[in-house]
Amino acid sequence: MSSMPESRNDAPKRLRLSREARLSQLLEVSWQLAREEGTDALTLPRLSEAAEVAKPVVYDHFGTRNGLLIALYKDFDARQTAIIDAALAACEPTLEATAGVIATSYVDCVLAQGREMPGVLAALAGSPELETVKRDYQLAFIAKCRKALATFTGPRGIAQAAFWAMLGAANALSGAAATGEITARQASDELFETILAMVARSGR
Repeated sequence: MSSMPESRNDAPKRLRLSREARLSQLLEVSWQLAREEGTDALTLPRLSEAAEVAKPVVYDHFGTRNGLLIALYKDFDARQTAIIDAALAACEPTLEATAGVIATSYVDCVLAQGREMPGVLAALAGSPELETVKRDYQLAFIAKCRKALATFTGPRGIAQAAFWAMLGAANALSGAAATGEITARQASDELFETILAMVARSGR
């Protein structure tokens, strides 16, 4: 007696991910594409092919290539924020420890992303939406640093301009470390000294 042919119901079924899980998968594949093939490879059709999902799924999540790049920036921002928050919560309540955490966490997070993030930012150059997202992140980061350092500052507190200078230094130093012009230790040490000097000036 011949065996019955396999019915369609017996065929392996593709796992259906939740929307959140699918987004995480697509972002992970996008970072991998940027790392292995460069930012130019970050198109929605190429992502669909690499992630082995239908194009409408990718378009539903991101809409446009700029939407994908913005999502990658937000993903980087969220991970950087989580790393710094966790490190601040665990560090000793001293100026040196707090400044060290801010400096090291910022540099380490940029380096962990390798050279993909600068490529994403370059591809989004001139995007009004990116400028809005960056500005929101920058203000949130400054507020976080102000709160963390408040215990150690003088009665006048730290000027807003000083925080912007610190953020500029953090970006420049971590970028130089990412391209190998300086070491990660040199970048974090210099940023650490910048933070200490900024706090010291607040007490004058």
